[in-house]
Amino acid sequence: MNVHHLELFYYVAKNGGVSAASRAMPYGIQQPAISAQILQLEDALGVMLYQRRPFQLTREGQTLYDFILPFFSGLTEISDRLRGGGENRLRIAAAEIVQRDYLPELLARMRRKVKGFHFTLTHGRQHEIEALLAAQEIDIGLSTLMDKTSANIESVELLRLEMVLLVPKTSGISKADQIFDQDRIDLPLVALEAKDVLSRAFQAELRQRGVEWIPTLEVGSLDLVLRYVAEGFGAGLALRHPRVELPASVKALSLDDFPPVRFGALWTGCLSPLGEAFLAEATALSGELV
Repeated sequence: MNVHHLELFYYVAKNGGVSAASRAMPYGIQQPAISAQILQLEDALGVMLYQRRPFQLTREGQTLYDFILPFFSGLTEISDRLRGGGENRLRIAAAEIVQRDYLPELLARMRRKVKGFHFTLTHGRQHEIEALLAAQEIDIGLSTLMDKTSANIESVELLRLEMVLLVPKTSGISKADQIFDQDRIDLPLVALEAKDVLSRAFQAELRQRGVEWIPTLEVGSLDLVLRYVAEGFGAGLALRHPRVELPASVKALSLDDFPPVRFGALWTGCLSPLGEAFLAEATALSGELV
């Protein structure tokens, strides 16, 4: 028997059907894939494991479920024990600017709230965070958010951030329209990679306006966008982050008519009590920032 097929059957039996199982799985998998692999398991065993409509385990299905239940239901506990007490350990992913300007305060609050709190931290934007969640390598991520998340990924908006263009103060540019109104924009654009949420939203709005302005420099973080602008290499696409001050040589041009970018938390399945406490503190901090 394929162990993965047994795992899928465990979630189907536990949650009372394929649809509910797909929502409860700790990683992303679509309903048709679950159904197909359960059929393979039934073919391998030569028995039907459950009635489809309405859902009900057959005698053979109940026997198999009772056999595998202790193993699969105990995986979380044993993994926590092997990690040395996972009930107080949270695995977090966030982009660099969040790690630098907001997470230290948030983590300090968690230490005051939860005795023995400890954590691991890795870098990631939304598409990377979703991959880490699907692989069960993190518990929660903080990121700018697209309109839709991958299957089985939960999200909650914490705040909205205004898009801005960063330019050197010596550029003589005081409004973004001075750039957009040009027939051909020669000013280099410094931005995050094309698949990033911010870059996609900005380019979508430019297309609505009939403006073409393709990034000349694609860099790996908003800190690098700021650095290249400060050195005079062009205008930079960024977000107006609360509490983040610009250097004296750079100014921000508001993009008032551009839609704000949502920022929030992502996770999969049901958050642990520690994850719930972290999300509550993140929500409280976001409210203070606004």
